Amino acid sequence: MPMQPTDFAGHLTEFLSVYLPCQKNASRNTIASYRDTFKLLLRYCQNSKGIPVEKLTMDMLSHGLVTNFLEWLESDRKSSISSRNQRLAAIHSFFRYAQYEEPKGLANFQKVIAVPQKKAPNPAVPHLTPEMMQILLAQPDRNTVKGRRDMTLMCTLYDSGCRVQELADLKVRDVITGSTAVLVLTGKGGKTRRVPLMKNALSLLQHYVQEQSLDKPWKSDYPLFVNKQHNQLTKEGISYIISCYISPARKVLPAVPEKVTPHMFRHSKAMHLLQAGVSLIYIRDFLGHEDIKTTEIYAKCDTELKRVAIENAYPDLIDSTLPDWSRDASLLEWLSSLK
Repeated sequence: MPMQPTDFAGHLTEFLSVYLPCQKNASRNTIASYRDTFKLLLRYCQNSKGIPVEKLTMDMLSHGLVTNFLEWLESDRKSSISSRNQRLAAIHSFFRYAQYEEPKGLANFQKVIAVPQKKAPNPAVPHLTPEMMQILLAQPDRNTVKGRRDMTLMCTLYDSGCRVQELADLKVRDVITGSTAVLVLTGKGGKTRRVPLMKNALSLLQHYVQEQSLDKPWKSDYPLFVNKQHNQLTKEGISYIISCYISPARKVLPAVPEKVTPHMFRHSKAMHLLQAGVSLIYIRDFLGHEDIKTTEIYAKCDTELKRVAIENAYPDLIDSTLPDWSRDASLLEWLSSLK
């Protein structure tokens, strides 16, 4: 007789295949991230707790087990606090869903939901200076088709400040030319936004579309950037393209980081806009952030950079030495009289 699926298996299947995509309209990346969290949780339960996957129930997923799992992520898998908190956010979301599906487990579920996020120090925003970015963008060989493709891809990634998945998902029709040229980006949750294209990036895109013969009306739904097999580029493919130009860029300017990720292009654009005096409100809309608090990380980082620059540029003119009040007999007598 076949084994019946546990309540955990049923809830998790509905959560990943119905609730997140259909009710929450979560992006593919969010669903994949949540799925990976539960893969790790299942591996932990089986290898560290001896609980077979097919026997895992909601009752077993206690406050203590989840806390131990989070500690395992940090100690055994060397996950960062940020990654740990992302895994916990996925677990919280699942248990909030489950408490409506199975009210009898409410007490246990709410204990798991109460597991707090771990406070982490404010991370520095990894980004390139304008000089570094300019040198990196200049590395592709403009005399070859591949070089022109790579240059256009990296320039579009920087100029639009888009996420790497948004770049990978671009279709030919998403490049809108004219007097008010824009790029139509599809972000998290399927939300679209339009970002302006500067004239240089627009010119590169127009030449690229023409050279790749993508300017035919019936090709409007084709992927904008493709690999050698003419398939849509993946996030990994875009990361690989960027990595090919880091070493030559470092020969020109050794200050260029040894590792440059696609997301650093987005961070760099945001920092450069902020340093140019652009309002945080505009940067928020440009990047597609829902909450301006997410955007404020760039302002905090920029403030710290300015403080360090000022400290390095100017001598200390203020004497911080204070008198030793313990040697002031009259003050000590007055303090002693206070009762």
